[in-house]
Order: sequence, then structure tokens, then C-alpha cells
Amino acid sequence: MLFLDRRDAGRRLASLLMPLKGPDVVVLGLPRGGVPVAAEVAKALSVPLDICLVRKLGVPFQPELGMGAIGEGGVRVINDEVVRAARVTPHQLAEIEAREREVLESRARRYRGGREPAVLAGRTALIVDDGVATGSTARAACRIARAHGAARVVLAVPVAPHDWATRLGADADELICPHTPWSFYAIGQFYADFSQTDDDEVVACLEEEFARPVSARRAPPGRTAPEDREADVQAGPLTLRGQLTVPEGALGIVVFAHGSGSSRHSPRNRVVAAGLNRAGLGTLLFDLLTEEEERDRANVFDTELLARRLTDATGWLRGQPEAQGPAVGYFGASTGAAAALWAAAEPDARIAAVVSRGGRPDLAGPRLPAVTAPTLLIVGGHDRLVLGLNRDAQSRLRCENELAVVPGATHLFEEPGTLEQVTRLARDWFTDHMAPAHHGAARF
Repeated sequence: MLFLDRRDAGRRLASLLMPLKGPDVVVLGLPRGGVPVAAEVAKALSVPLDICLVRKLGVPFQPELGMGAIGEGGVRVINDEVVRAARVTPHQLAEIEAREREVLESRARRYRGGREPAVLAGRTALIVDDGVATGSTARAACRIARAHGAARVVLAVPVAPHDWATRLGADADELICPHTPWSFYAIGQFYADFSQTDDDEVVACLEEEFARPVSARRAPPGRTAPEDREADVQAGPLTLRGQLTVPEGALGIVVFAHGSGSSRHSPRNRVVAAGLNRAGLGTLLFDLLTEEEERDRANVFDTELLARRLTDATGWLRGQPEAQGPAVGYFGASTGAAAALWAAAEPDARIAAVVSRGGRPDLAGPRLPAVTAPTLLIVGGHDRLVLGLNRDAQSRLRCENELAVVPGATHLFEEPGTLEQVTRLARDWFTDHMAPAHHGAARF
């Protein structure tokens, strides 16, 4: 035994983490057992605390043995060696994943109580758990942090097997663990009290965090937080929920069109938006459809309808005080890219630039030749079907355009570092085409 309980482990782990203390650090506890440990670390370092939701995928006949894990933002890590050894069929794996994703989404609602996750873009994500066994959960957590734009990922645990660094690979930039014994059977053997952490304790830790005068959403050091407000976006007779963020002296404002099944809360779009904000660009993320409209899946793929909403939202934006003067651009993801190109093709659109991420420009069909805004198409190198559709669509564009292929990326850009590449490409395209006089704008 090394630790009395998780709180004791957190306090002792925190003593090793003091060199990391700084205003750009966010501590992410892994529910449930990692949260009490993380709470002590966050308190000692005087930095924000949030959770990184991950669900272990247990072998059917031995659920305590992890064969993988899933997390927010569609992240999925599978241990193929365990799957093969346990002879788990694809059908069994799919059933377990579907069940665990329901639990993950339910816990997200309960734990956060409607609060937004901490902003990780450009910051150091310090991921804390009560220990590492197989490492699949920790790997998923690291990838989640990457997907949300963390500039640096550090994984810290009180205890782990001697070979844990080999198991974790390159998913974290730094691994910190005070105890790595050779004789390791289970995390609980190193705690006097390893009783299960329940949901109420997780919620209590987070409530305590939000009662502290430390904001998990403050700007990184040396940067001024942009003006950010919830907005009621008028689209014809409808009011759609949105978030408008405009830095002082914004070079331009980018309106986001999310893909099917997503919303203004899209974690990937929020990562890109944060990167654009740091480069001096404003952003508007909003829901293209009402909750009632979303229930009809036909609306999700109605490009003309979505483009009309985007056009209406652009008109509303141009009437806002903070949007007087700056150019307007579009960032479209998946089916939202078709809506962005369709709307940009309108004769009086006055759109300065368009960027498509993993988009379906083919759904804009005959409108493509009418697009005049400089257009950047970004596609993952392993997203072969969509890559082919983008190449065909590019041949029909008559405006200035480029096709950027991100090597190793799949459709959702889940792979480490790929979403950061998307952000840099989009940032440079918008700053170059929306404000030509500002080519020296901030880079990250």
C-alpha cells in the first residue's frame, strides 16, 4: 500500500507537479476515480479543474479487462491485441461501444450540469487518473485533449506498471508517475481505501471547482480574452441559438456551418474557432436548425434550406455592432460545407473566403461555378471517398481555390495533430484573404 485514499494520492502527486503550475494549465480528471485525485492537484496548483469523459470497453466475459475506450468528440481507442486474445467479435464490440456511449453522454449531462467544457485550445492539458493499468483509457483521454486543441498534453498518475511509458506510446508529450512497481496486478493494491467513487462525489468536486474564483475559460497568458456572448440569431421568422466571439480589432468574422448530426457545440469546430480567435478573427457558431426541425433527418441534408439559414444568419451578423466593417467568411464542415458554398454563390453574398473541412462540396452541385470567394478544401488523406468528391468539385470551381490533404487523417480528423493542421490551414487562408494588409497577423 502506498496511498491512504485518492485524496491522499492527489496531494502527494501534486507535490511533483508544481513545476507545471501556470495560468495556461487545465487539470482534467478521468471520471470517476481520477476526479478526486485531480481535484487535489488542481487545488494545489491553483489551476482550473474539469473532466475528460472516457468509458472503458470491457471484454464481454471479463468486463474489468479493458479492450479499448471511447471518449467525447467521437474518439475511440481499441487494443487489437486484447480483442484478438479474447476472441471478441465485431458485433460484440459494437454492442459494448453503443452501450458505453449512452453512459458517457448521460454522465456528461449529469457531471457538467449544462456548463460548457473548459477551453483547451492552445493550453496545457494535465490529465490525471488514480492509476494506469492497461493504458487504453489514458490513451483515449490524451487523444480527446488533442482533438480539442491542447498545445501540450501531460499525463500524471500516482501509480502505474513499470512499462507504462511503452504502453502509452506517443499519445502524451510528458508522462509523470512517482511509483512504477514491477509487481503490478491492479491499481487498488496500492490504496488502503479504493472504494468506488460515485457520481455524487464527481459532481461535488466539480461544484467545488466552479465555486473557486478561477475560471476554466480564461484566456492563456499574454492574450486578451475576446468579447464572447450567447446570441439569438434571426433567420427569417426563426430564432436560432448561437455564440458570437469577436476579438478587439477583428480582421474579419467567420461564420461556421456545422455538419449533419452536429450543432453550435461541435467540439471540432470549437477548436478551429478558438484558433481563429487567437489569430484576431471573430467567429459565429450557431444552430442551423431548430430542435424540432432536427428530428426530421431530411432537413439535415437539405442543402438549399441550410444555405438559406446561413444567408439569413449572415444578414443578422452584419447588423450587429461588433460586426460593422470586418469582412465575413464561411467555414463549413461535412454537409455544412455544401451549405457554405451554396450561400457563397448568391450574387450579393459578399463572402471574402470559404474553408471546407471534410466537406461535401458535391452537394452544392450546379452552384459551384458561381462561387467567387477564394475557397480552400481540406480533406483527410485516408478519407478516400470524400477526397474523390472534393477533387471532382474542385474541377468545377471557377474561383481561386486549393485542395489541402492532411496526411493520415480520416473523415473526423481524430488522429493526433490533424485537427491542429486544419486550424492552421484555415487560419492562414482566412487571414490572407479576409485582410490582405495584415499578413503579419498573429500566428500560433
